Amino acid sequence: MLDKTSKIYVAGHRGLVGSAIWNNLLQRGYTNLVGRTHRELDLTDQQSVKAFFDEERPDAVVLAAAFVGGIMANSLYRADFIMMNMKIQCNVISESYSHDVKKLLFLGSTCIYPKNAPQPMREDCLLTSPLEYTNEEYAIAKIAGLKMCESYNLQYGTNYIAVMPTNLYGPNDNFHLENSHVMPAMMRKVYLAKLIHECSWDKVRTDLNTRPVEGVDGSASQEEILSVLSRYGIEDNKVTLWGTGTPLREFLWSEDMADASVHVLLNVDFSDIIGIEKYSSVHYGARTDGSVDRNHSAGRGGAIPQLGEIRNCHINVGTGKELTIRRLSELVVDAVGFEGEVVFDTTKPDGTMRKLIDVSKLHSLGWTHKVEIEDGVNRLFQWYRDSIS
Repeated sequence: MLDKTSKIYVAGHRGLVGSAIWNNLLQRGYTNLVGRTHRELDLTDQQSVKAFFDEERPDAVVLAAAFVGGIMANSLYRADFIMMNMKIQCNVISESYSHDVKKLLFLGSTCIYPKNAPQPMREDCLLTSPLEYTNEEYAIAKIAGLKMCESYNLQYGTNYIAVMPTNLYGPNDNFHLENSHVMPAMMRKVYLAKLIHECSWDKVRTDLNTRPVEGVDGSASQEEILSVLSRYGIEDNKVTLWGTGTPLREFLWSEDMADASVHVLLNVDFSDIIGIEKYSSVHYGARTDGSVDRNHSAGRGGAIPQLGEIRNCHINVGTGKELTIRRLSELVVDAVGFEGEVVFDTTKPDGTMRKLIDVSKLHSLGWTHKVEIEDGVNRLFQWYRDSIS
């Protein structure tokens, strides 16, 4: 369906997910790519999104743009997390349909699954019990996004695929302490604690100039810098992390995620996922002149009788492997060369205790991961150091 000349719009092409997908497409020879920064295009603005699609008319869309963050950000900005993500998704998906986009790939997250879902989590455990409270709003928004894709496919015969990556890390990760995910936040904390102990203040100031903390940059006094960093558990040769360190997490290198996503974009159709051939032939209502009616399916409301109930059409993307947060901290400590103390503050929340996904569907569609966590942590630290040099 897509060839090397197809115009592909990557929403969120500067972020961790979108930039990795953009680069993977380029490496495969797909050079007709379109991207807009947030300043150039506000995806929460319906009229702006419509004007963009009117102008560019992409053949395919990768929806990797999202309002994201860790436990702290999810707790502080609950309304923003649900509203911003819902607006982005509604605008991009509806305009994709209105402009006859051939293929859409929606990027979600494995936080969509219930807090106490059976492990490893299969796609069909979605909506079977309550979500983790600390990221409920983000999860609900992502569930809505995958259901939009599923519902457009069922009602209109579109080819919108939703993939749910596990915890990601890699180039262009977000290392801002206020709203980053666990691994980059941990890595930056450990690195800054090491620099403070070494009295490498030039490097500390360079780091803060690159990514200020609560408005404090490298021009601040040592006292101001130490004060703001201490609020994030960063001290001289000591780092305090949230929780007990016992939760288990699965991590996927972002470039692996991108390779899996592009594999799905180029090689997997909705009909492959639901296991039926010529899906569109049973879907569309035919007009008397032989053309297709895109507004109505043949004599049904909400389901295709011939197919029965169709749900959980999304695809888990991960490694199928896990480690504890404490073990992750040990890998980070080794990568950074930190010789100080790492302490876990057990009065702070752990979040979900285990989040391992079943990736058998992804494997059956022809893809498996390549980068193991031990190698990936070292690669991430190298990228981080390069980003502030």
